[in-house]
Amino acid sequence: MRKVIQTATLFVFLAVSAVMGYVTYLNFEIPDRFYVSSPDDFSMTQYEQIEVADIGSSDQEAGTNFSISREADLRLLGVIPVKSAYLNQVGETYVVPCGTPFGLKMLTDGVVIVGLNPVETFTGTAYPADAAGLEQGDIILSVDGEKVASNKELTMLVRESGGEPMDFQVKRDGKELQCTVTPVKSVSDEEYRCGIWVRDSSAGIGTMTFYDPATGIFGGLGHAVCDVDTGEPMPLSSGEVVPAYISGVKKGEKGAPGELQGSFLSSVPSGMLYLNNETGVYGTLGSSPSQNEAIPLCFRQDVEEGPAQVLVTVDGQGPRLYDIVIEEVNLGDNTPTKNMVLHVTDPELLEATGGIVQGMSGSPVIQNGRLAGAVTHVFVNDPTRGYGIFAENMLDNCEKIQNIVENDRD
Repeated sequence: MRKVIQTATLFVFLAVSAVMGYVTYLNFEIPDRFYVSSPDDFSMTQYEQIEVADIGSSDQEAGTNFSISREADLRLLGVIPVKSAYLNQVGETYVVPCGTPFGLKMLTDGVVIVGLNPVETFTGTAYPADAAGLEQGDIILSVDGEKVASNKELTMLVRESGGEPMDFQVKRDGKELQCTVTPVKSVSDEEYRCGIWVRDSSAGIGTMTFYDPATGIFGGLGHAVCDVDTGEPMPLSSGEVVPAYISGVKKGEKGAPGELQGSFLSSVPSGMLYLNNETGVYGTLGSSPSQNEAIPLCFRQDVEEGPAQVLVTVDGQGPRLYDIVIEEVNLGDNTPTKNMVLHVTDPELLEATGGIVQGMSGSPVIQNGRLAGAVTHVFVNDPTRGYGIFAENMLDNCEKIQNIVENDRD
């Protein structure tokens, strides 16, 4: 009898431990806030076993893109407490899904150090930038109090230094700091140098995700434009959008990602870039880049594992819908650009591209007639699969763009 009791006790202990472990996992994976059309109808497709036990009273939230926030008590099977989450009520948002190529030209805010190199002087090899503590990826904002916006400006200031120490104001990991650099005279041309390579601009072609006809705001790429040497997001000072077209495709294979090939159609801007961050690039356009009708946004908790479509341009004929499957959905906020695992199943798209290729980032993912997200990454060892970002993670930036545009007008 005692053995039976011990076995039962052990079984109960293991069961309770498993449940509590699952609750801990849910607490980490489930976000602290959700956008909803109606708090009373809230549910999560990915976690049907989670029920709302209680919803608090309305609370007005000022200065945000929602008007009412209500705290909800989320419980496993309606009994075991998991966490509290805020349900932020918003009106239904409609945007035009694009899938169209666009060219972008960016000027950086400051200049980005992409490499440190030695300088051969009359007395030997010197490393002035390294000795001053500068690092690859640092953003040079000013030199001796004078703002630096281009490689040309920095070169001129260093040349005119006469070898005197110079105060560099730089940004590193979001924080500003000061380094004192002493230029040295190069033996090759007898010019003063600091021993750094910098970049002050970037250009390329991407895919536009959505356009808001009510505001003229667009979003694209689904991830940041990063420096090819440092891997860090380019600090945007100003930028332009220009028309572009796709002329061909380099098909993707296992271990070798493919690429959409294209070029700018014109140097005349069709819009302005205002923001380059982890979730994409954002700005304004003078007119809609697509003839598609506006469709509603799909909130993250409503995205389902199962069939969907991706809107992609792979030739000069413009964007087309192709079949895909959303294989996994991750609600957590820890990976803002890798919220879904996408699998290309459409035979025509597989024949044309081999799956997901570079340049497709930003292609809209549509499910049940709503904008669910956008393509962001390809799996190198399986180009038929890749990651996608939730549409709401991109739409979150629209209010930032509106504020920037209004401040510019003022």
